Amino acid sequence: MENTPDLPELLYIFDPLCGWCYGMTPVIQRVRTEMASQIQVSVLSGGMVTGDRVAPLRAKWNYIKNALQDVERAAGVRFGEAYLQLGEEGSVIQNSEPPCRALTVFRQLNTDPSRVVDFAHDIQRAHYFKGQDLNDPAIYTDLIAPYAIEVAEFERRLALPETAHATRQEFAAVERIGVQGFPTTILRVGQQGYVLARGFQPYEAFSKAVRQALQQATEEQ
Repeated sequence: MENTPDLPELLYIFDPLCGWCYGMTPVIQRVRTEMASQIQVSVLSGGMVTGDRVAPLRAKWNYIKNALQDVERAAGVRFGEAYLQLGEEGSVIQNSEPPCRALTVFRQLNTDPSRVVDFAHDIQRAHYFKGQDLNDPAIYTDLIAPYAIEVAEFERRLALPETAHATRQEFAAVERIGVQGFPTTILRVGQQGYVLARGFQPYEAFSKAVRQALQQATEEQ
């Protein structure tokens, strides 16, 4: 299954280590399902924690811990006990590149582009609910199981320097767009882009924004 070229494209710009993205991805999934005949959804990795921002979780844990309840209340997601224990222990390295590389490979091998957002949420749940270390390549072997992707080929591509390069190029492309925070959502209709939200939005507000942007695009054509 390929993206339908004439459908407007909802760009979901996220990062696996963004707690508010963990809350936003289910909203994107619901919109993807309910508006499947009107839009296609693409996921772009932002590279929020790279370079000199890569550090043990303990370096930001007090800030993160204080934000968790806000995310849970606003988005209705849960941060698992295993993740809370991971944060209190604090030694796991926060680095966006390994999970984003996994998403790069998933796009290459998965036959249904609409499922990329599902895999993105699988990665987030592995970390934020199950407390898994996203630097460990082995966790992605379990995560791809429902998608009928060949494990050996996935693992081979995950380790390629070309995969790391492609992922960093994606980070650079997001930066060129001018994205300054995550999540950011943009509706692209032809050559025109409509910023839908900077930050988390609940389903009702977000789906309304998508429909309004689609209507605006129709009126401007």
